Amino acid sequence: MALLEIKGLKAGIEEGDILHGVDLEVNPGETHVLMGPNGAGKSTLGNVIMGNPAYKVTDGSIIFDGEDITKLTASDRAKKGLFMSFQNPLEVPGLSLESFLRNALREKTGKPVRIFQYKKQIEETCKLLDMDESYVERDMNVGFSGGEKKKAEIFQLLMLSPKLAILDETDSGLDVDAVRTVSKGVEIFSKNGGALIIITHSTRILEALRVDKTHVIVKGSIVASGGAEMVDEINNNGFESYVGA
Repeated sequence: MALLEIKGLKAGIEEGDILHGVDLEVNPGETHVLMGPNGAGKSTLGNVIMGNPAYKVTDGSIIFDGEDITKLTASDRAKKGLFMSFQNPLEVPGLSLESFLRNALREKTGKPVRIFQYKKQIEETCKLLDMDESYVERDMNVGFSGGEKKKAEIFQLLMLSPKLAILDETDSGLDVDAVRTVSKGVEIFSKNGGALIIITHSTRILEALRVDKTHVIVKGSIVASGGAEMVDEINNNGFESYVGA
């Protein structure tokens, strides 16, 4: 059974639909890459899957782990195992990363967090990402560099261990060292059986991953799907052949 099944999805903002009948199926453990020109609807699709209230679904359905989640809130979707990292992570003064994660884990499991086990997991995850543990005590993303914000998101990904993660331009604007660290975290998540939808212009983050399927979205519709070889083809030739598809 598919982990995520999107059927005929139409969605957008008050001014009108941005997505025009998207169909997409992601199986457990798969890595899907979503590419397309600027303004094609890639980030919109990610936000609609995650339940961002700024977007309204006008037709179609989103089935996740066998359940129709089309009308669920983003919070309820997160509890069921969805996760999304953003191009520009928000700063949250007054809420430490540690407190946020503890609350998120409690909401996800419905049980109190075992502090010793939780602290050990934090220590191990920080080591994996070459991340100073002091960041965990700081207010979420406040005063963080771009690379630190992205590391913090991948830290959340590994701590929360969702069933499906949507990564929106996670490698955007990062230097080589930061990309390497972020890629390592994503690779660990994938090898642990997590499913991924990676929205990207760059392909640096894909180098360590096994890509199962690539999709090209143009003007709110998926116009082509294929294997990992499509990534190289797009890198070499761009989207011109797909724009008129």
